[in-house]
Amino acid sequence: MTSAAEPPLPFFVYGTLRPGERYHRRFLRGRTLRERPALLHGALLYEGPGYPYAIAGNGTITGTLIEVHPTDHPELLAALDELEEYRGPGHPRNLYDRLVREVVVDGRRTRAWVYLAAPRLARELLAHGVAIPGGDWLSRPGRPAPPVPRTP
Repeated sequence: MTSAAEPPLPFFVYGTLRPGERYHRRFLRGRTLRERPALLHGALLYEGPGYPYAIAGNGTITGTLIEVHPTDHPELLAALDELEEYRGPGHPRNLYDRLVREVVVDGRRTRAWVYLAAPRLARELLAHGVAIPGGDWLSRPGRPAPPVPRTP
């Protein structure tokens, strides 16, 4: 799973961990140092059962680069590994693999942790999955409209 030797890299999130989404509230709100729009090139986004899957491919995914305080990083990394069903490098029961990838934020490349669908699932998505056009979970077709603020 996780190791003290792993670098405290930021996280690139592209689905339910993005600001305003359900798992951001549960896992990240109040624990981040900085959240910035970011892009992951060389990847495609697919519909999942209430959350998306990212796989390597010829596309770009829109997401958010999440930076957390180094002292909070190990605990958060373990919590996200559990959420994403990541058991360790190459584990056959991984739903996602946690990998280091370059993302673009503010026009600059930076390394970040990214959860990509594990190889078995990635093959299934390529064969039978539904791609999200444009690679942005928040602007996918059929997404519920955000709530409209009520005025007094």
